[in-house]
Amino acid sequence: MIIPLENPVLVHEDFRKQKKTEELQLDNIIPMSKTSSDDDVFLAPEVNAFGRQFRDYADANNERQKSVEEFYKTQHTNQTLDFVKKMRHEYGKLDKMVMNIWECCELLNEVVDESDPDLDEPQIQHLLQSAEAIRKDYPDEDWLHLTALIHDLGKVLTLPQFGGLPQWAVVGDTFPVGCAFDESNIHHKYFMENPDFNNPNYNTKTGIYSEGCGLENVFMSWGHDDYMYLVAKENGSTLPSAGLFIIRYHSFYPLHKAGGYTHLMNEGDKDNLKWLHVFNKYDLYSKSKVQVDVEKAKPYYMSLIKKYFPDDLRW
Repeated sequence: MIIPLENPVLVHEDFRKQKKTEELQLDNIIPMSKTSSDDDVFLAPEVNAFGRQFRDYADANNERQKSVEEFYKTQHTNQTLDFVKKMRHEYGKLDKMVMNIWECCELLNEVVDESDPDLDEPQIQHLLQSAEAIRKDYPDEDWLHLTALIHDLGKVLTLPQFGGLPQWAVVGDTFPVGCAFDESNIHHKYFMENPDFNNPNYNTKTGIYSEGCGLENVFMSWGHDDYMYLVAKENGSTLPSAGLFIIRYHSFYPLHKAGGYTHLMNEGDKDNLKWLHVFNKYDLYSKSKVQVDVEKAKPYYMSLIKKYFPDDLRW
């Protein structure tokens, strides 16, 4: 049962970056697919549902691309260290609602990610498409199936029940604040309007951090990744650290696609990044117009929710 709590605070608008399909290059630590036939393994398609390359931001004449670029201009200008601290304090209270994971999946049906150049389907379909594709290739890693299902649930932040945050404060590529904005960020030029850009305390390579400090000690731009991480962690989820890492950093494309900000990572981050690379293939390339039968898939995922989460969560 969904139980709304006190009225959340309102604030103020949405994502993605270019790069062609790449083969996964993984360490021996990661168990590869146990399926017997190549025909059964998920293959990354060449183009998205619109017939274009994935994360393609180059076509300035395309209306969707224009809106995505405008989103990044707003996001890069407004995501400051002070803003992030304010959001973490407010939403870290987890006092907006009480509901279970599946109820949140259904609630997410009301959300469309305006920052995503690859998808215009309801979010629940993207979650199930990702989860089912991973389930097929990694049948024994049930924690990874569930991580795929829930990784975007934080996008409920755009809904009125959660304060109706603008898309720029919910979706899009994420990046560290409190240090220099690396050029691996999409539409980097718009950071020049960010108040932190010329702050001498924040505009060096490490800023307020130190080399190898670990990503858990780094403030990331506020959005659905960090929010869902807080929800999972504070509600006592038993997902392994790699699952929580995927939830928190799956939109951190400057790191896991472009290789930026590695100087902030520790050894634990490097181990978990291998699983994020696995996950990203399915997160990005499973987006499709072919829809998953929700009711057919539901019993399996309900069993995983019961295994890794309490019945009701504070949001």
